[in-house]
Formats: sequence, structure tokens, C-alpha cells
Amino acid sequence: MDLSIIIVSFNTKERLRENLKSIFSSEINYSYEVFVVDNNSQDGSSEMVLDEFKEVKLILNKENKGFSFANNQAIKEAQGDFILLLNPDMKLFKDSLKKVLDCAKNKPEAVVSGCKLVKENSEVIFHVRRFPRLFDQLAIVLKLPHLFPFLLNKYIPKNFDYTKDSKVDSVRGSFFLINKKSYQKISGKDKPFLDERYFIWFEEVDFCKQVYQLGGEVWYFSSPSCLDYVGKSFSQLKRKKTQLYFRDSMLKYFKKWENRFSYLIIKFAWKIIMIFV
Repeated sequence: MDLSIIIVSFNTKERLRENLKSIFSSEINYSYEVFVVDNNSQDGSSEMVLDEFKEVKLILNKENKGFSFANNQAIKEAQGDFILLLNPDMKLFKDSLKKVLDCAKNKPEAVVSGCKLVKENSEVIFHVRRFPRLFDQLAIVLKLPHLFPFLLNKYIPKNFDYTKDSKVDSVRGSFFLINKKSYQKISGKDKPFLDERYFIWFEEVDFCKQVYQLGGEVWYFSSPSCLDYVGKSFSQLKRKKTQLYFRDSMLKYFKKWENRFSYLIIKFAWKIIMIFV
């Protein structure tokens, strides 16, 4: 098996249907399998998958334990040499899968690969990130980029050329291709993939950080592209809840990867800002 596609779904029935249709209409000369991990949806998502996409391997969870946990469930069963973590609010173009696999197979040092992501109006999404540091994440917590966007010019590289392939720190987790053999070669076969301490957010940048710590690389490829509806599946959550998830994951990332001073500063900033949320 060349590719295992894993989609974690929570109340995303209509977007998930469109997503799966785009997968199965792909023009691809590689073998692949598709997993949907349903995190206890209440909108008929799992019934839709069972009725309309019988080739999908459906994993049903009785409770929502988060994005990392659900992906790891499917990864344990995946047979593909490559694993694509794909958000349900994505729509593949007919050549998306073929192009990204062609690129990844020609770049075995790329443990993680991302592609060009575009909005519905064809505008390119600036999704390549440098690893989070105290200055940029503190600015985000305090909402400063709303007034001073230039504060994130290094974190979200303003001069990054999305028309060229490039080695990068991290790519967006909505389309996240992992070379399973390359990862297991540097990490060991029994090492889990995503850190399940993250419920949602920061799990992909954490994985990229781990890849570099182990001696691997992360690459952005410019020729494959995919339509990203940019967080439509999260719009159903209340703002305070999303902020709590985001805060929790950011703090876990800083506690794991940054020094104690940076962690304490970020923690204090969140305490202040959550008073006003």
C-alpha cells in the first residue's frame, strides 16, 4: 500500500462528504486506503460514511479524545508507506495526491511534506511557519498582530516563496503527509506519532519539531495544491472553548520545548487575557 489517508471528523458531515468525494475522484496511479475516525459526532456523519462510502475504514469513538489520539488510532492500522493526515474541511484537486506523492517519493529525507493550500477564491494561504518562540507567541496571546501585523513577519515568513519547493520548519496540519518508513527509521517502530497530550492545535508543529530533533526534515512542495476551507469545522465551537484549547496546547508546547522562563511568561499572559474572553 502506497498511501493511507486519515480524516478525523467531529460533526462535519457535509464537508466530510465533499472531502471523500474529492478523494475517490482523484486521478492517481498509487494504491491507497482511507480511514475516517469519528469522534462521537451527533450530526449523522458516521451513518453517511457507512451508507455512501463503503470502501472507507470507519473507526467510531464513544467520546472525543482529541485530534492526536484519533489520528494515532488509525495510524496503528494504516498499511501505507505514506500517511496523509487530512482535515475534513479540505477538498482535493484531481491531481493533488499524485503530485504530492511524486514529490515525497523523490525526497526521502522529507519525513513530513506539505503542499500549496488555497482558498475558494484561489488565494494562497500563508501556512508555512517557523517554530514558535516567546516573542511571536506572546504577541499572539495579547492579540497584538491585529494592530501590528508586522510582529509576525518572522514567525509567518513574509518573504517565503510559495512557488518554490523548500525545506521549512513546519507546515499546516490540515494536509500533512508523513513518510512512515523514514520516520520509523529515525525514531524506532514503537514510538508513537502524534503527542496525545495535545487535544487540538500544536500537534503538527510538535511533530515537526520532533522530526528535526531526530535528524529528519520537513518540506513544502509547490506543485501539488489543495483547497482549504480554513477552519470551517471549528466554527461550530464557541470562541471561549477554542481559546481554552489553544491556550492549553500552547502551554504544553512551551513546557515541552522551551525554557522555564518562556513557559512562565506565556502562562502569565494567558491568565491575564482569559479574564477578558
